[in-house]
Amino acid sequence: MTDGIKPFSFDTPGAMLVEWGGAQRLGELLQGWFTERNLLIVTDKFLHENGLLDPAKASLAAHGFSVTVFDDVVADPPEAIVTACVDQARAAGADIVLGLGGGSSMDIAKLVAVMLVSEQPLAELYGIGNVQGGRTPLVQVPTTAGTGSEVTNITILTTGETTKMGIVSHQLYADRVLLDAELTTGLPAVQTAATGIDAMVHAIEAFTGQHKKNLLSDVFAREALRLMSANLITACQDGGNRAAREAMLLGATLAGQAFSNSPVGAVHALAYPLGGHYHLPHGLTNALMLGPVLRYNMTAAADLYAQLADVVIGPSDEGTQARSASFVNFMQDLMDRSGAPLRLRDVDVPEADLPMLARDAMLQTRLLINNPVEVTEADALALYREAF
Repeated sequence: MTDGIKPFSFDTPGAMLVEWGGAQRLGELLQGWFTERNLLIVTDKFLHENGLLDPAKASLAAHGFSVTVFDDVVADPPEAIVTACVDQARAAGADIVLGLGGGSSMDIAKLVAVMLVSEQPLAELYGIGNVQGGRTPLVQVPTTAGTGSEVTNITILTTGETTKMGIVSHQLYADRVLLDAELTTGLPAVQTAATGIDAMVHAIEAFTGQHKKNLLSDVFAREALRLMSANLITACQDGGNRAAREAMLLGATLAGQAFSNSPVGAVHALAYPLGGHYHLPHGLTNALMLGPVLRYNMTAAADLYAQLADVVIGPSDEGTQARSASFVNFMQDLMDRSGAPLRLRDVDVPEADLPMLARDAMLQTRLLINNPVEVTEADALALYREAF
């Protein structure tokens, strides 16, 4: 007799629509989903000024929505961006929030939707489960296949010159998510590679997590990795390939659902200081640290990596250790072929800074506890040196 299924919970947004070109009829969709009509779009200037929002705005206006656009979102957004966005939303009387863009835009949208109806100061929201009350209706529309922010309950803000803090709460899950892969076709190859690798890291770390890994997160992680590993190179080399773009976007979303329920580990913990100190894109920092951490984790995660090898390579008669090594080699080769930078020195990280990065990585206790192998400061320094 077995012990049965270990109890677990699995949370996710209210509903999702996957539709190529769906943003062109966004007004029709939202009109059927919500009664609110004063809509705030949270995005960045590049998307706004290059016309990517125009079809969605036209559809919204045609269906009776009053639209306000906040386009000051930047990568690694500081707290001031949240404050400015909330002020603009309140002045416009916004009663529904739409995040349209990359992870930073969607992160800000989550928090603004909460703060429009909350009297809690931002400083009280940091941590896990500290958001009280509700929020305004929230819709997320990603334009990159990477962060999975559209389906997570996490917002990350830059709180100092080099430090970041997270807010984790069920109120940050969206009511509706629209996956329109047509919006991702203009993403350059380097960004496609970095965001795609970021999403694959989400899937891998969710599948190997120490504490909240479960049957459903495993299903989502495996399918995410299958979709993205088979389509990353095509998406990088042929950005207009519809099938590849749709697979990458759906894969990134599934990975987001996986790691929202089975949190990430040491790759992310070591990536965050790189982003904080050198303002490198989050996906790129994950790519730089993935190989070293995968090899480090093999002592404990060999069986799990062997299972993932079956997903990305196919079945084999290899033993567990050899199969695990095959998976790590496959991922390293995939990153090499994607065109993403390979070494810390390639992105101008000074070798003299590595001890400082190792110290900062130790602050990411929320992530490090999920890693299948303990990471000390000395271990972190060795991993940075391997990546250098």
